[in-house]
Amino acid sequence: MDTQTRDTIERCAQASSDGTASFGQIVQALLAAGVESYHADYRGRLTTYYLPDGDTLDVALPVPDVTIGQQFDATAVQVAIRGSQRGEVKYPEFKRLSMTAGCIGYTVWLAGRHVSYYGRRGDTHVEHFPS
Repeated sequence: MDTQTRDTIERCAQASSDGTASFGQIVQALLAAGVESYHADYRGRLTTYYLPDGDTLDVALPVPDVTIGQQFDATAVQVAIRGSQRGEVKYPEFKRLSMTAGCIGYTVWLAGRHVSYYGRRGDTHVEHFPS
């Protein structure tokens, strides 16, 4: 992985964690850098970024000090997503809301334009990017 791609990914991860960039801004920057997908693992406190050539980069994922809910509540996850889309919920708050709703992590499929959210028992909610 070249230095420019690595720097872009690390800047995006920091901007997300700080809540200073929107999901849409992050998606655009990562697509421009050639990132194909990324997986955020709340329990492992790690985000892995994947490039089409097989390269990966792991970046620490700060998570709030909340207990991940035992039951996956897809409706509560959708409420957090909609808040984020409206600009009312920044990423730090999104993590808290989705974790409380039983989400253990998610995969953003940049090339496929959707996100798969996961619960403890294999529950999955797929959210397509807005048009």
